Amino acid sequence: MEIRFAQPEHIPGILELLRQVGQVHHAGRPDIFRQGAQKYGASQVLAMLNNSRTPIFVAAEEDKVLGYGFCQVKTYENDPVICDHTELYIDDLCVDENHRGQHIGKAIYNEILRYAKGRRCYNVTLNVWTCNPSAMKFYESLGLKPQKVGMETVL
Repeated sequence: MEIRFAQPEHIPGILELLRQVGQVHHAGRPDIFRQGAQKYGASQVLAMLNNSRTPIFVAAEEDKVLGYGFCQVKTYENDPVICDHTELYIDDLCVDENHRGQHIGKAIYNEILRYAKGRRCYNVTLNVWTCNPSAMKFYESLGLKPQKVGMETVL
């Protein structure tokens, strides 16, 4: 297995994993997430592959995608409140449900950290849904800590 930047030939595998993520979110919060939906389509993934501010990493064996990490480079400059800095936001990280528990997610995360350090990012951030306790536990095991908490009242 190797971690590398995603290429157009990885799109079908990425789309399958996006479907898996959509299903996890739907199962956890069917009041918010649609059944069978996925966050991005093929044309959106292709556009991200061609944008240096939205790198996508894949864990691949041959051409089989075992996991991915969608990222966004966010730069804050001259903001009236937030200090100038660049952060790398992990928009989505997923390991194929048939390959979990093999440290693939950790390998993807470590490559994302290496990339962020190389770009001189101040921090790496992500969001995780509380309806996905296994993801929360995974991120905590990597040393991530809560930065902020989103709260709601369902009406």
